[in-house]
Amino acid sequence: MCQKPKVAFVCVHNSCRSQIAEALGKLLAADSFDSCSAGTQTKPKINQDAVRLMKQLYSIDMEQGQYSKLLSEIPPADIVITMGCNVSCPSLPCQYREDWGLDDPTGKDDDCFLEVIHSIEKKVLELKSRVDDGLL
Repeated sequence: MCQKPKVAFVCVHNSCRSQIAEALGKLLAADSFDSCSAGTQTKPKINQDAVRLMKQLYSIDMEQGQYSKLLSEIPPADIVITMGCNVSCPSLPCQYREDWGLDDPTGKDDDCFLEVIHSIEKKVLELKSRVDDGLL
């Protein structure tokens, strides 16, 4: 049996978008790839609006088993997905990399968060499909 690829979702603080992507990757694509997330800096805790909305939408408590991590704390990744942080991201060795270009909803209203969460859900499912089809 082939080993599943490891996907790293990366943004600056690893407190919002990349955490949402990690949670949705684990929920929606665990049979296709292993998900983790990290950042170039960390925050003391995951964005509380993201935590609240992920609980409401998917019954996922991101504070159980997820926390803000540095890039150096995650295993080597096969696929690196950056969230669209508009900062230079340190080079992580990987076989494939793409940027999802998502605006950070931190400090904005629930509608902004919901838009980002639904975009991440769609992109995770698209990524799963490409992995399953052997395109990545």
